[in-house]
Amino acid sequence: MSSTARVLLGLAAGLVAGFLTTALGDGTAERIAGFVAPVGTLWLNALRMTVVPLVVSLVIVGIAEASSAASAGRMTGLALLLFIVLLTATGVATALLGPGFYSLLPGDPAARAALVAAEGSAPLQSVPSLADQLANLLPSNAIAAAAEGAMVPLVLFALIFGFAVARIPTAYRVQVVELLRGIASTMLVIVGWVLKVAPIGVFALILPVAARSGAGLIGAAGWFVFGQSFIQSTVLLAMYPIAVGLGGVSLRTFAKAAAPAQGVAFSIQSSLASLPVMLEVATERLGIPARIAGVVLPLAVSLFRVTSPANTVGAGCFVAWLYGIDLAPMQLAGGTLVAIVVSLGAISLPGQVSFAGTHIPVLLAMGLPLEPVALLLALDPIPDAFRTAGNVTGDLAVTSVVAHRHAEAPVHAAELDGRASSETAT
Repeated sequence: MSSTARVLLGLAAGLVAGFLTTALGDGTAERIAGFVAPVGTLWLNALRMTVVPLVVSLVIVGIAEASSAASAGRMTGLALLLFIVLLTATGVATALLGPGFYSLLPGDPAARAALVAAEGSAPLQSVPSLADQLANLLPSNAIAAAAEGAMVPLVLFALIFGFAVARIPTAYRVQVVELLRGIASTMLVIVGWVLKVAPIGVFALILPVAARSGAGLIGAAGWFVFGQSFIQSTVLLAMYPIAVGLGGVSLRTFAKAAAPAQGVAFSIQSSLASLPVMLEVATERLGIPARIAGVVLPLAVSLFRVTSPANTVGAGCFVAWLYGIDLAPMQLAGGTLVAIVVSLGAISLPGQVSFAGTHIPVLLAMGLPLEPVALLLALDPIPDAFRTAGNVTGDLAVTSVVAHRHAEAPVHAAELDGRASSETAT
């Protein structure tokens, strides 16, 4: 049984058990929920404890390597500029439109009250004033920021540290990067261990909520899948005008070229595994020189996930909607900043492996509760299919733009369409 199936089984078992305990009456549901909830909290803490070292290591390594790549030549520098612009655009667009989008969906007051009760903590802290947040953008003590889980100042520190590492002598840079890569790899091993018992953790976190909210939680789960899939599909479609307007490719040519890579990405949910197909369609169907595709596409797979900021910021908007929280502008700005930076360091592995390093930092930066993480993790495979397809579409779009801007534009659209027609005729 796959890990995704096991997590979904844990989710289903938690829902069924929660509904059954409600039918028992006489306070049985509360007693069972109180007994099971600490197990879920323990699992969530095990996942959360990896976040700070994992995020800091990945961000520093990603920024250091991106800076080195940018200095290697104009082609990679242009690619990195496009990565940053598009990541920023998708993150900002989601922050601006996401709360309004989710506000259109019908909420369930019973489910909302149950989530707040299941959290078992004091109400969320009030958002600091704008002046206080600006003053605290950079940590006076990076260790204290890590201990407090202050993700925005911590990520900014890692960002500055990464740029600085890229400018120290090569011998020292290699040592620092390899040490941090080793730390990140170690954290990923721990994440893997935690995910092995994810069905138990998901079961223990979902049961108390299901016992208190009933069918309302099922409705909320459906809206999450719909909302996130819609957001990822929108990002995917936005890559077509990028390829057409800036890459000099006709819409028909790009759509036909991207379809095979999208199909592979949608089925296996891994940009890295889709790389061979992307290289083939880029050179053979888009007419991009192999020397450009062979550099830009691997770089894009390593550093560029155009849907990542939209995914994590969108998840934050969903959690805020679920709890009835009105997100302040600085909460959205902080979450977007963390989402963009973290996306540069996230690695191209199936969604469950990198989940902790992408979603939890953004939720922390937005000041949102982490209890829904189990629900998001269990339901993520469906939006992840749309997300991966959007990522490979973005990779191909950026590669087309880089080739076009280097006076190595893809073969003229009419020529490619004519070639495809003649091949069909034969």
